[in-house]
Amino acid sequence: MSQSAKKPDPQAVLQFARRGRARPAGDDTGNQVAAILSKAGFSDSALVLRWRDIVGADVARIAQPTKLSQGPEGEVLTLRCEPGAAVFLQHETRALLQRINAYLGSSRVVRLKLISGQVTVPKELDEHPGQRIRQGRETQQTDGKPSLSEALAKLSRRRSGGRRDPPD
Repeated sequence: MSQSAKKPDPQAVLQFARRGRARPAGDDTGNQVAAILSKAGFSDSALVLRWRDIVGADVARIAQPTKLSQGPEGEVLTLRCEPGAAVFLQHETRALLQRINAYLGSSRVVRLKLISGQVTVPKELDEHPGQRIRQGRETQQTDGKPSLSEALAKLSRRRSGGRRDPPD
């Protein structure tokens, strides 16, 4: 009688063998991001990650780098831009190239290629609520619910005095 199941490839087993403890989920994230960026032509992730600092908030809101390729005269940076922003960016090409090359060094990028499309800009993170409380700027909620400090004080009164507050 022959067995229908094949033996596992020993190389595949060794590649995914556990080493006694689980690794954090984000350990390999940097390598995966670097692989994706290098596939798009970015040898250094700094251009993509620091795009807002390089070109300014106004341009970063309407355009993002998508590809860096080698052209006949030098590198060509492909930008995805909002549909109406291409004309503005064409007028700002010289200034953008100066900013980009000042960041990257020398005259690496010689041309911008603009592609119209939807730009997804990451949201700015809100300030952590714990920092507002520590700095004494706790804001009152407007939806009629008590703030956290009021709720905790009410809970403390209930637990210590045994007295019940009437329900709200």
